[in-house]
Amino acid sequence: MKFKYIYLSIAAMAVVFTTTSCEDFLDREPMSTIAPETYYSTAAQLEANLNDEYPNVLPAFGQWTYGIYGEDADTDNQIGVTANDRYTADRWKVPHSETSYWVFERIYRTNFFLSQVLPKFGDDMSGSQNTISGDVATIKHYIGEMYFLRAYEYFKKLLLFGDFPIIDKPLPDDMATLVEASKRFPRNEVSRFILEDLDKAYSYMSDVDLATTRINKDAALLIKSRVALFEATWLQNFKGTAFVPGGEGWPGAALYSNYQYPSGSIDNEIKYFLEEAATSAKTVADKYKGKLTANTGVFQQSTDEAANPYYEMFAQEDLSGVPEILLWRQYARGLVTHNINSAAGRGNYRVGLTRGLVQSFLMKDGKPVYTHGTYANGDGYYMGDKTIADVRVNRDPRLSIFLKEPGQKNILYELDNNEGTEAVFEEPYPGITNGDSERGYATGYALHKGGSLNRKHYANGGGWTGAVVFRAAEALLNYMEASYLLNGTLDASAREYWVALRQRAGISADIDATIAATDMSKEAENDWGAYSAGKVLTDKTLYNIRRERRCEFMAEGLRYMDLRRWRSMDQLISAPSHLEGMHLWNTPMESWYTDLIADGSNSANVSSKDKSEYLRPFERTSSQAAYNGCTWKMAHYLYPIMVKQFQLTATSGADVSTSVIYQNPYWPVVADQAAEK
Repeated sequence: MKFKYIYLSIAAMAVVFTTTSCEDFLDREPMSTIAPETYYSTAAQLEANLNDEYPNVLPAFGQWTYGIYGEDADTDNQIGVTANDRYTADRWKVPHSETSYWVFERIYRTNFFLSQVLPKFGDDMSGSQNTISGDVATIKHYIGEMYFLRAYEYFKKLLLFGDFPIIDKPLPDDMATLVEASKRFPRNEVSRFILEDLDKAYSYMSDVDLATTRINKDAALLIKSRVALFEATWLQNFKGTAFVPGGEGWPGAALYSNYQYPSGSIDNEIKYFLEEAATSAKTVADKYKGKLTANTGVFQQSTDEAANPYYEMFAQEDLSGVPEILLWRQYARGLVTHNINSAAGRGNYRVGLTRGLVQSFLMKDGKPVYTHGTYANGDGYYMGDKTIADVRVNRDPRLSIFLKEPGQKNILYELDNNEGTEAVFEEPYPGITNGDSERGYATGYALHKGGSLNRKHYANGGGWTGAVVFRAAEALLNYMEASYLLNGTLDASAREYWVALRQRAGISADIDATIAATDMSKEAENDWGAYSAGKVLTDKTLYNIRRERRCEFMAEGLRYMDLRRWRSMDQLISAPSHLEGMHLWNTPMESWYTDLIADGSNSANVSSKDKSEYLRPFERTSSQAAYNGCTWKMAHYLYPIMVKQFQLTATSGADVSTSVIYQNPYWPVVADQAAEK
């Protein structure tokens, strides 16, 4: 029997069956040249199908051009030179038919796989009814991988839209069925569905450990903890608002009047997700707490020095021997390559660290920077920020080993290997006036992270170092946050994990001293994560857990997810944020440049000293989107659904008011319109 899947315009399949445009409709089965009943009959065939899904679903498995270690771009951690539309009042608008997000192709493909494979494997988990040829444990593992992929794809939708349709099987060509299936489920139920799939993934994968280039059971538990923590903290921080089921103005009330949470109340639901997060995170954390990659605290500058394993974890070809890495993407010279090293060897392709992130890193003694003099001048232990070299002295080694400093050697090995055409042997002064998107520097603060010390990896588009996807260190942090929110205190395990992370980082493990020295008014100057719902946190312990997460996973892509679940941008609505980089004006670094133009004109290449002594990439010219600071609208916590989707699921012609789908809070159902608030 032939099935269709919901792809973008869900009802278009019942209306435009003859179209050839994949933007509206896609009518094909996986491996369409072979009948499904024949194709899904061996373990090798299952593996081939899974391999096709990896790059479409998982982070770091796509073919990157520029590199992964700029993944926190467009947050208070990393910025380019152009503000994202979400930080403006009127530039982010409802699309009419934008096709990148409200898509169901990967969901369909995972459902199709499971619909074909599960009947052949049978209901008995032992595999006694299995008719698929191959090792039973491996077949089970592959089934588990597909459950994981479906869960991860659904998590991506949850992050974007919150409430979302739950579809767990291929759908027939029936208009009524397709329209009914497009109805959105409350976000917490979507999260529960994801956790159920991850539980299935874990169960199916439990009998075998494959190479860490494949999804595994520990990764399933890690992502379960991530999803559960995300949902728990979202419900907690948005409680009572239109962004949670049953909250005031929740648009889902049109379908779910008097909504009742499965656990009885939103508070019980929060507790449920926190418990799930803590339990799954602890299993992984206990297994890997003693296997964290060592950090010497040194950025290697000579072949006579020992390599720093922590640095190398992000910059070597084979990561199979790194226990902390639960999943990684393997690249191959001349076959599947990237430009991660080229980006790290220059200015991170014009994405730089913010001053706020740099200042957020503790000193080696575990104390905040501001306890050692002013940010600009310091007290002699903290050396101030008037040069990049000074910023790195006596700091948390996670900053000092990855923050680039002019004069450092970027390449130590195979110096004569001409394959590395993009290698920059010695770090120059940051090219903040260079407008080239590949060679320019945005903030002056750039990262080595992901940069190999071997020239051979610097071919143009030809790098093949491995890419980290999931690290066990996240499980330690997930447990720390979830258990603290549950209990209001740090239990023994949370303390043990925190000490392990601090010791690996190379800073004082006296957590209590850090908490006691924390001044939240100072932290709020540097860190959006110091806020929840527009208010500065009063809980210094919770804030320092957030800080630890910020520093440990710098540039690895978790920051925007965290800021949203913490509801950390409300304050920007009334008090725009001015994101800054290095201390340019009235410092020795000003003398590095002879071509500074700071007059606010279209020719300006840096921001004016009248605005700040610190470089403000978004405030160079008066025509820039965030020239007066980054602002926010409540609607921006979720993405808008495109208008075409409402038209195609309307029950009365193209009247969007009759659609079975509801728009996200404060977004209109009109194309090219900005959010209402």
